[in-house]
Amino acid sequence: MKIRRLTPLNAETYLALRLEALQNNPEAFGSSYEEEKDQPIEKYIHRFQSSDSITLGAFVDTQLVGVVTLFRENLAKLHHRANIIAMYVSPTQRGLGIGKSLLVEAIQQANDWAGVEQVYLTVVTTNTPAKKLYASLGFEVFGTEKRALKVGETYFDEEHMVLFL
Repeated sequence: MKIRRLTPLNAETYLALRLEALQNNPEAFGSSYEEEKDQPIEKYIHRFQSSDSITLGAFVDTQLVGVVTLFRENLAKLHHRANIIAMYVSPTQRGLGIGKSLLVEAIQQANDWAGVEQVYLTVVTTNTPAKKLYASLGFEVFGTEKRALKVGETYFDEEHMVLFL
């Protein structure tokens, strides 16, 4: 397995994995498959060229099997903060340490950004494996948002977590 930053050349592969994620785990993401299936590929090409965010991919051989995005807040009062979003590992690759490797690299990137002091993420409360992974890397829960997401007629709570660097 290899972890590396995605480039515009990975945009189509990324979008395919993103759509898989939204179909397999709709409760884990704020956006839905229906909202993203027709997004132009240019959206991701542009994102992968940004200096305020980085999307990392995990590759097994040449197949993209996991992703995570880290972005830095732009506002002056929030510039000491970074956020982890869009974390996903294909179901067939879970439990092999890929998610941990992605997060370790994302945390290292946050450490490399001058002035970043803390990293935030949210996780749906029913995702016990992800919660254990985040806690094992030092993330701490600082709040729970009740009914944060609604998929169909089902509500999901989210825990807000922070890692102080």
